[in-house]
Amino acid sequence: MNRWRVSTVWLAMWATDGFFFHLMSTVFSVFLILELGLDPLQLVLMGTVLEVTYLVFEIPTGIVADAVSRKRSVVIGFLGTGVAFLVLASADSGFASPFAIAAISQGLWGVSATLISGADVAWLTDEVGEDAARPLYVRSEQYYNAGALLGIGVSVALASIALSLPIVVCGVGNILLGLALISVMRESRRPTRSAGTIGGSMRRTLGDAVRQIRAHHVLLLILATAVLHGASTEGWDRLSDLHFLRGIGLPPLGDLSFVVWFGILDGIALLLGIGALAYVRHVGHLEGHGNVAWLLMVIDILLIVSVVGFAVIGVFWVAVVLFWIVGALRSVRAPIFTAWLNQGLDTATRATINSIGGQADAVGQAMAGPVIGGVARGVSVPWALSLAGLLQLPILLLYVRAIRRGTAGTKRPEEIEPELDLAEE
Repeated sequence: MNRWRVSTVWLAMWATDGFFFHLMSTVFSVFLILELGLDPLQLVLMGTVLEVTYLVFEIPTGIVADAVSRKRSVVIGFLGTGVAFLVLASADSGFASPFAIAAISQGLWGVSATLISGADVAWLTDEVGEDAARPLYVRSEQYYNAGALLGIGVSVALASIALSLPIVVCGVGNILLGLALISVMRESRRPTRSAGTIGGSMRRTLGDAVRQIRAHHVLLLILATAVLHGASTEGWDRLSDLHFLRGIGLPPLGDLSFVVWFGILDGIALLLGIGALAYVRHVGHLEGHGNVAWLLMVIDILLIVSVVGFAVIGVFWVAVVLFWIVGALRSVRAPIFTAWLNQGLDTATRATINSIGGQADAVGQAMAGPVIGGVARGVSVPWALSLAGLLQLPILLLYVRAIRRGTAGTKRPEEIEPELDLAEE
């Protein structure tokens, strides 16, 4: 099979991933709550298992992507993700504790996600160049959301047969996506291993990444914002659906399953996200640290207000609107943050630094998850959600500092002195 254009593969990959992921995620929380019977703390601990695994493996897998192959890393990541969801679908089989099997699936998913994280962005950026990649970050999020919208509709239909069926199809679909990428992805950038061993190359890659982060002061601020954002998102991801089910309540839709409500909620949030991404793509300025920091600060202020409002306002339709706003804002935030993180990175360490960014997010989620889960079980879900929103307040101070600093104190990759070489220690 002839290799497709890089941009075509990138957009098709994320449209397909959006379809299969939302095929699963539409019923994910409902499956955990109703089929597996998990309580609020167990729901959050599921996320903690995922994020701790992500935390442990993110940098090693990023180094592998830089030192061995970005393509192989992405392909193995999708294959592993498929297996993880098939394990999750079997959690109510009765062979072991449903929570234990579900936690194992989250650990496997975490490892697989780290193989994709960083490697995908590094692959794209090196194949097409930083300037050409920047608009593709935003465009791919639009394609992802379009695929996700279709996935939500299919998920609702399959869930009417069995709640686990969308998760099974998601698992099989990820495996097929990984196999397809073997044929259609090209990889023109190959790692250089001067020492002749993969281990030595990996140590040098990590050393180069550490040097670049130490020299690039704005990059340190970017990673700090990732930690705080991760701390805030964990509670929302695990408890927002539970708040609708057990707190606010979902009005009946005739003879239709309440799963349809989650399809409607997620679908409209995605449509709003697609529209917001189109606006940002045409009018947003993603060049320069100050411009991006301003844009992210506005988004995060709106996120804080919306998450806390969702937690404390018990009116159904107000909560629905705030849920949609949060979904749309998070869709816009992700590619903007990616563009910010990738400004001026050295191609030799791009995947590693992107992985460090993902690990920073995982640190925040792993640290905050058990605390938020404990508040949800010991006090209430609304209090836990409010705490999740307020955890993002300190991030605003980091944006102000990034805006004031601009590019001062940063260096171009070729200007960084080799003051630390882990391969030689």
